[in-house]
Amino acid sequence: MTIHLPQGPYEPRATPLDLAPAGSPLASRTVFSAAHVVADPYADVSPDSPAAVDWDATLAFRRHLWSHGLGVAEAMDTAQRGMGLDWAGAEELIRRSAAEARSVGGRIACGVGTDQLPPGPATLAEVRSAYEEQLAVVEESGAQAILMASRALAAAAKGPQDYLDTYAHLLRQATEPVVLHWLGPMFDPALEGYWGSADLDLATDTFLQVIAEHPDKVDGIKMSLLDADREIDVRRRLPGGVRCYTGDDFNYPELIAGDDRGFSHALLGIFDPLGPLAAHAVRVLDTGDTKGFRELLDPTVELSRHLFQAPTRFYKTGVVFLAWLAGHQDHFTMVGGLQSARSLPHLAKAYRLADGLGLFPDPELAESRMRALLTVNGGPR
Repeated sequence: MTIHLPQGPYEPRATPLDLAPAGSPLASRTVFSAAHVVADPYADVSPDSPAAVDWDATLAFRRHLWSHGLGVAEAMDTAQRGMGLDWAGAEELIRRSAAEARSVGGRIACGVGTDQLPPGPATLAEVRSAYEEQLAVVEESGAQAILMASRALAAAAKGPQDYLDTYAHLLRQATEPVVLHWLGPMFDPALEGYWGSADLDLATDTFLQVIAEHPDKVDGIKMSLLDADREIDVRRRLPGGVRCYTGDDFNYPELIAGDDRGFSHALLGIFDPLGPLAAHAVRVLDTGDTKGFRELLDPTVELSRHLFQAPTRFYKTGVVFLAWLAGHQDHFTMVGGLQSARSLPHLAKAYRLADGLGLFPDPELAESRMRALLTVNGGPR
């Protein structure tokens, strides 16, 4: 039956994409999905209140990702870290998810930041102390640490040397190799000029210097700059044994497929809604079938570019919206009220693109929920 979207009439598909069972572990690439949190819709909170999380639904979604062979990147920006989820909520999320990972044998890496610091300026010593506190929580949980970019460090650092000193200090503290995360200002405007310069070539040199001086403490890097050429350049300059995890939600198929000089692993927010399809595509790649891999993932790029369009930091709204349509949660409510961050036309296009890809396990459920959202917002015109 036709559904009337803001863009015009659309005929939903009747069946989901037919994917093979999860099967064997992923072999040729290490793949993490940055996972969203599910809000408690019955909590009496305001946008300024601490996050009220539905822990059962949140952990169930992580089991869904693990069941397909994906790792979970926890307490990252996809989980609304710094956009509704404060450190107290993130700490509980890390502890709960890490325990769940142990119980099911799932892979997990967790974000380490400085968001427990109070508003206002912080000294470099306070930034280091905040990082250390969070690093201890993640390591005690048994998860791998992801050293996230810090708003407080961006504000406190006077130049590249402050970054070199801070990261050297933290890497010496880490008991196991970590992932270094470079999140661009399109995801968080407060991170403009990270690594000590707004000149990306100079920033890249500082970033690579951190790794070169501590290669034994760096498992890999996550690049989230939406710049495929820069990621490839950095990837080729990494010391041996240091992985590149693409965080490029615009160009991930080509970066993961790679070339005769290397490839990227993945740590992606778009693999939250694409989880089963992404895992299936990587298993195809495991057989050496790069063409088949690209045929599966290339058609998803239009959806990803739509979800991550400017202002990019609000991509989480589309991710949670698709989780609701897919039946992974019973409501479209987000911590901090972020469900209002994208327009009805934006969400309707996301529905059409995702449905066209066959992402919804129950297309009828997705259609009925899309119709309900249209009705609440005034019905078809």
